[in-house]
Amino acid sequence: MSKIPRQIIKDLQKDCFKGKVIVILGARQVGKSTIIKMLTSTQKQNILWLDGENADVHLLLQNSNSERLAQITGNNKFVVIDEAQKIENIGSILKLFADYHKDIQVIASGSSAFELRNSLNEPLTGRKFEFNLYPISFQEMVNHTDLLSEIRQIPQRILYGYYPEIVTSIGQEERLLKFLSDSYLYKDIFLFKGIKKPEKILELLKLLAWQIGSEVNYNELSKTLKIDNQTVESYITMLEQSFVIYRLNAFHTNQRNELKKSKKIYFNDLGIRNALINDFRPIELRNDIGNLFENFVINEMRKQNEYKQIYANFYFWRNTDQKEIDLIVEKNNKLATYEIKWNANKKVKLTKSFSNIYQNYTFSVINKDNFFEFIM
Repeated sequence: MSKIPRQIIKDLQKDCFKGKVIVILGARQVGKSTIIKMLTSTQKQNILWLDGENADVHLLLQNSNSERLAQITGNNKFVVIDEAQKIENIGSILKLFADYHKDIQVIASGSSAFELRNSLNEPLTGRKFEFNLYPISFQEMVNHTDLLSEIRQIPQRILYGYYPEIVTSIGQEERLLKFLSDSYLYKDIFLFKGIKKPEKILELLKLLAWQIGSEVNYNELSKTLKIDNQTVESYITMLEQSFVIYRLNAFHTNQRNELKKSKKIYFNDLGIRNALINDFRPIELRNDIGNLFENFVINEMRKQNEYKQIYANFYFWRNTDQKEIDLIVEKNNKLATYEIKWNANKKVKLTKSFSNIYQNYTFSVINKDNFFEFIM
């Protein structure tokens, strides 16, 4: 299968040579290096590629000043720093590029937002364009093949996910996902200095994998794992900032019976989730297809929200009477509410517990027959 064009490539091209550093964040193996190569292959400029995981790159960039960076760069007009979070003082180095070498386009990529963002936020204030890259989207696959072909592939995508290597390695999905989910995806977290018991992170992930689509109770996780609540929360934050999982908070206003502190946790890729619990049974044999489909739809809606620069907020809703809404997308004080059901024959109505309180909303039911209308 030929390379699959990514949606953000046009925005990346547009933002080149605007005097700002381009930062691309995303999980390992999600295609960051590939998209940078796609971007730079269209340019007639010399390219310097520095891998932050190589010791000689660290030595080269130590104690850099603007003159030293000019020597390192030479005649290259593109400088790519891959796995930039590994390089000490990377924020200061990129600031020097942005301030003194505006004719050079620097692209920094990283798989660990909790390390890289902490290093970049202050030094690069007003000096960067930041992009998040996710596993391949439904829209990208439709652009690569066609709508009907990708609709027919949905059972496969729900089982094996959208990592580029998985999509292009038909017949090897389980083996490759096992490699990713065993350790490689969490490499940055395991190396992080604050992690004392990395095995607890994998145990936590497995517990979260069983609970997708359900509210997560940190106290229960803490008791099961025999670690304190604060550690559970810090691990979840690291996993979120490494693009393995994400949280949906509960939507609420000032209503007394609305849940306010509850959270649901979903996986950015369902193949990783299924590999963690070693369950690749066909969807017609599964009792978790409802939760998987809900996770799939929310994933794809979040990707389009990011790639199309819509920047809406995503929530779920529940009250103390256990009335709930699967998804609320809020933008400009307007609420789009969704019930997400795999079974297209299931009749679903918006709960009156919500409609009696809120007026400025729309309501839609997403199912296996119409999902593509909502995720493109």
